[in-house]
Amino acid sequence: MSGDGPIPVHRRTIALVGLMGVGKSTVGRRLARRLGLPFADGDVEIEAAAAMTVSDIFAELGEAEFRAGEARVMKRLLEGPRMVLATGGGAILSPDTRALLRERAVTVWMRVDLETVAKRVQRRDTRPLLRGRDPLETLKALAEARYPVYAAADLVVDVGGGAHPHAVETIVAALEAHFAAHAPEAGA
Repeated sequence: MSGDGPIPVHRRTIALVGLMGVGKSTVGRRLARRLGLPFADGDVEIEAAAAMTVSDIFAELGEAEFRAGEARVMKRLLEGPRMVLATGGGAILSPDTRALLRERAVTVWMRVDLETVAKRVQRRDTRPLLRGRDPLETLKALAEARYPVYAAADLVVDVGGGAHPHAVETIVAALEAHFAAHAPEAGA
């Protein structure tokens, strides 16, 4: 950091966290447009950096190498200009990434019931952690491991299984309340 002190809450990146299939990428794009901010999708950025798909990274290099690359990409994105960032579902598991998120972002846990998420993720066979497994059972195991970490997010927003525009407005309302509660003092 430049030594200018902590980044005020209202000027931080907005990082969407949550399980795969909750809508981080789709809602994140819409949220970025709504807020007039750039958008980045962590998985897309990882694929660009590796010149490989996420599935190919898992298949050829393994999950550990994917997670290492993911941490490098998250660091680069979080140290850059303010944006809306859709993180990968496991990105927040890295202690270094969690520390950067605390320092440089407002984290929003997009929470959706597991049955809805299981229905969504079954539509495409692009998720390496689900290949050859029962989606609901796998999501339950992931939730058990990850929900305690997601729960440390600055905001927890139940976005349900509804329309994406509704999810965006729910997140905007939560962000506005959060920013108002953390507004810089007058003259600061």
